[in-house]
Amino acid sequence: MSIFARLFGTQTDPREQWRPLWHTIVEQAREPDWYRMCGVADTVEGRFDMITLVLSLVMLRMEGEEELAPHTALVTELFVEDMEGQLREAGIGDPTVGKKIGKLMSSMGGRLGTYRAALADEDRAALAEALKRNVTMAQEDEAHALAERMMRLHKRLERTETEQLRAGKIAA
Repeated sequence: MSIFARLFGTQTDPREQWRPLWHTIVEQAREPDWYRMCGVADTVEGRFDMITLVLSLVMLRMEGEEELAPHTALVTELFVEDMEGQLREAGIGDPTVGKKIGKLMSSMGGRLGTYRAALADEDRAALAEALKRNVTMAQEDEAHALAERMMRLHKRLERTETEQLRAGKIAA
């Protein structure tokens, strides 16, 4: 959307329909059990890793449905917008923000591919190994617990109806 359209309200931002889902992704990533029961480090890095993990699961769910697949870019844009704001809030200046966002997106893409393969095969051991490489762990021996919890969230997302997902609701 152009700056003119945003300033004068001539168009609605297409990302706004996905903001409830983005908020749910962040809420899911902040659930204390990821950190308490699954060994994820309760640090800035660990929290970023959890956001990318939950976002990856949502993206995989969206990719699997023809109606949702084109909208993955809009959800990704919300991720980028949020991460950019976090970087600026942390004091990172304009010349560096773009490079950092590029690295974050590259990291996200690599994780998405790794998780996609392990989840498709329901290979818990491969998933645990991928998590050890991609998630900042306070306790690496909990990677299998993290893989199990991730697999459960993946299955919940698979059961989630399209409109529920759009509204930021995940099936029980």
